[in-house]
Amino acid sequence: MKKALSMLAALALLFVFTVNVRADEEKKDEKAEKVTLKGTITCAKCDLKLEEKCATVIKAKDKVYYFDAASNKKYHKKICTNPTKGEVKGTVAKKDGKLWITVTDLKFEE
Repeated sequence: MKKALSMLAALALLFVFTVNVRADEEKKDEKAEKVTLKGTITCAKCDLKLEEKCATVIKAKDKVYYFDAASNKKYHKKICTNPTKGEVKGTVAKKDGKLWITVTDLKFEE
């Protein structure tokens, strides 16, 4: 009986440790960083062929940053079939294996 309780306690401890490690990893992924990105603002579906649905992105230094939902809606019509060079300021975070930017300022090159 003592062995069974000891094993049960060890399994519970292992479970708690595993959950804590995963939570820490998720927090690291979600840390936000303020940046200024220069590159091509385009559509992840129509131009880059990365997605099944349209999504506004900026491709800068061989990385693709997806716009947050509000910015995607605001800027997508202009760039969907017309990739445009520009500069995006905002906060970048990694979520679901992708880089996401919450846009605070966007300037298209003319």
